[in-house]
Amino acid sequence: MSSQPAPGERYRSFSQFYPYYIHEHSNRTCRRIHVVGTALVIVALVLGLTVSAWWFVAAPLVGYGFAWVGHVFFEKNRPATFKYPLWSLMGDWRMFFETVSGRRRF
Repeated sequence: MSSQPAPGERYRSFSQFYPYYIHEHSNRTCRRIHVVGTALVIVALVLGLTVSAWWFVAAPLVGYGFAWVGHVFFEKNRPATFKYPLWSLMGDWRMFFETVSGRRRF
């Protein structure tokens, strides 16, 4: 389990935050849903560039929608997005690329 900062304190770096982020994604189904959601964000961004700019609006809805479903129904915890929005987004992308590159098995 990752160590959390003392009450009232925050993580000082992404490298400190990432083990906590991974711990908050212990459920395999939740992690897989995150990876699917992130892949669909990429699809939406490509469609935004090639089809219609409205796909840019859909991208965060798809990404966060999938992630939150994973947390609510499978992980049963509160997404880190609410307290660490930027680092959580960075964690999503890092977890995605670690998964698709085979560096992390989910």
